[in-house]
Amino acid sequence: MHVFLFCVLSFLIGGIPFGYLTGRLLLKDDIRNHGSGNIGATNVGRVIGWKWGGIVLFLDALKGLLPTLAAMKFADTNLPESMHWHLPVAAGMSAIVGHMYPVYLKLRGGKGVATALGVVLVLAPKAVALAFIVFVLIAGTTRVVALASMLAAVVFGVAQLYLTWDEAFRTPNASLTAFAVGIPLLIIWRHRSNIARMLGRTESAISASKEDAK
Repeated sequence: MHVFLFCVLSFLIGGIPFGYLTGRLLLKDDIRNHGSGNIGATNVGRVIGWKWGGIVLFLDALKGLLPTLAAMKFADTNLPESMHWHLPVAAGMSAIVGHMYPVYLKLRGGKGVATALGVVLVLAPKAVALAFIVFVLIAGTTRVVALASMLAAVVFGVAQLYLTWDEAFRTPNASLTAFAVGIPLLIIWRHRSNIARMLGRTESAISASKEDAK
């Protein structure tokens, strides 16, 4: 019952569409009608300005971090030791899926990268550090956020498996191992349109917006 309640609440929190709400507030329009058609921070940055993209990134990460952290604190004090990882992992995964498929927008959400960042900062901070380095290097050299995001997700999964290899498939860590494999694959799946554009050499690279130049 605790797992079910945390998953539902995390899904609903993860589904709060900050990018969409920012578009409605500043553009007076649906952000999905502009740029790449996505509600994520990158599209907000391209269309409205990178300051607002940064704000959306922070808020999207927060809606992954807070439910996961709350679930971890609750499990540590109220549940058996065997559940100390399972509950926060379940809550984190629910928040990510909620962002990707928000009930408030008829399941048309974002790619889940920022929300996943908030989750893994709680669950696996060591693996995040290496993934962040990869993201910065790839984004800085190619200026293609989608490519950097997918490679960072893969590196996170590989790093987490490496760090916990001897214990990865034992009961206490099994859910975190499933997370480290499943979420990067789901993020790649959500980037399938970006992959098609990259193969067709039509994927947009990041650049400063007019607002940032003011």
